[in-house]
Amino acid sequence: MFSKLSKLISRDEKGITGLETAIILIAFVVVAAVFAYTALSAGLFATQKSQEAVFAGLEEARSSLELKGAVTATANTTGSSGTIKQITFIVSGALSGEPIDFTEPTADSATGKAAATTYNKVIISYIDQYQQVDDLYWTATPMGKDDGDEMLESGEKFQIVIGSATAGSGAGNLIDALTTDLGPNKTFSIVVRPAVGAVLTIERTTPAVIDTIMDLH
Repeated sequence: MFSKLSKLISRDEKGITGLETAIILIAFVVVAAVFAYTALSAGLFATQKSQEAVFAGLEEARSSLELKGAVTATANTTGSSGTIKQITFIVSGALSGEPIDFTEPTADSATGKAAATTYNKVIISYIDQYQQVDDLYWTATPMGKDDGDEMLESGEKFQIVIGSATAGSGAGNLIDALTTDLGPNKTFSIVVRPAVGAVLTIERTTPAVIDTIMDLH
């Protein structure tokens, strides 16, 4: 009798031990699954962010400008003490990328700058050792292939002219915009900032003698 009871108790303990072991194993599996899901979610999130960064960088590069050809200057007065009134250059979109809006600025009277209420998205600035002048007045003229709008698109080129042809005109030019004239032997930068994409910086030095039209190197 006692022997049978002992065997019964022993079997019951084995059953309880097996159940506890199963519960512990299930708990481990659940915890492992939670950790695995968390790690997988974090990996997918990181991958998504990496893709977004790559696409954003590609869009930035595809929206950038590049200089095409020479940078020329038009004199206001010539000679060894001459001055420059206009800067002209040609740009196109890099990598045959996204269109860039070259809606021209409205002139701010004859100051050589864009009006405060203008709608131009491309900002052009002048910088030298004496001054920085932002939001200059400029015009854009399509060169060659053109679909008739103000968007610089794949395969198109725009000629950018900073300043009007005549000092003191309804728009003005560099003579009006700068506090210190652009004269001989002066290094300066033209900075073109599109609404989207990298900044295009053009640095040039004027020659010792100002001619009527000059190719700046």
